[in-house]
Amino acid sequence: MQTLTMYGICEPGPGPRWRALFDATWPAYRRWYLSEGLEARPSLIEAASSLARHMPELLPTWARLSRQTGFDDVATRMLSHWRLPAFAPAACSQVAVLEPSPTLLRNYDYHPDLFECVSISTNYLQPVIGTGDCLWGLLDGMNGSGLAVSLTFGGDRRTGPGFGIPLVVRYLLEVCHDVDEARAALRGLPVAMSYNLTLVDRSGQFATAYVGPGREVELRTRSMATNHRWDQPLDRDHATRYRSVERQDHLRDLVDRGSTPDMVAAELLRPPLHTTDYAAGFGTLYTAVYDVGEKQLEYRWPGQRWLRGFGSRDETFTATLGEGGLVAA
Repeated sequence: MQTLTMYGICEPGPGPRWRALFDATWPAYRRWYLSEGLEARPSLIEAASSLARHMPELLPTWARLSRQTGFDDVATRMLSHWRLPAFAPAACSQVAVLEPSPTLLRNYDYHPDLFECVSISTNYLQPVIGTGDCLWGLLDGMNGSGLAVSLTFGGDRRTGPGFGIPLVVRYLLEVCHDVDEARAALRGLPVAMSYNLTLVDRSGQFATAYVGPGREVELRTRSMATNHRWDQPLDRDHATRYRSVERQDHLRDLVDRGSTPDMVAAELLRPPLHTTDYAAGFGTLYTAVYDVGEKQLEYRWPGQRWLRGFGSRDETFTATLGEGGLVAA
């Protein structure tokens, strides 16, 4: 059985804990970032101007992160998340449930070797907690205003000039307070690959945004997403391989039956939503439950739970993936 050690970090601004994360992961990230050669990546001027144009609120934090790296040129470019190398397509399932408290639930299905294993609480522009990716981006998260956002791959492998989706999630949670503000922030924001973003706020508003390179964001009042657009998959082979339609239909049935967050979370820990094909990059690494009313994040695996909040202390939690239990470290 494979184990997964999660690292819980609480650090309001970029500091020694973030620097430790950088030191541990930068060699692998650098290889990935330069896998197509430095000439394929943006210049520092292009990276800075792209952030200044589209996410100016993040510029001071980007500068502080760069300072933590010793102003390493390659690291500073990568931290802009502008024109990153393409990500390997993931699977994932996500759904917003409104009763008894607005909650965003998601399964993150990916290869364990490509997962940072970090749950991080920060206060860059406002309190934000979520699952880390690409050093300061997020796979899913919630802010102190009661807005939660999660991502899934959108099913289209085409790429284009834009930002990596983890920083888009970070940006929404840093600058927005509700779903309406997030809708507005997404319009005109260039995204490098196809993704589906599901959002819910403490008032009970929800939406799914379908984003991708070279097209306007498509916003729908839909509470769930897997790995295709709502109507039909663009890449039928990918959808079939990862059972995207089957998983979305199952989520829709749960919502239609009025399932509570606990009921949905239990289903996320069972097939067809939960999978153990880790070697092929289609294994459930965690289930996240964001209760935006209570401002509480709970990670779940079969048999165990790990609770995190904005003020939770630094700690680790070691999970056994697939069948079997978990052991708190």
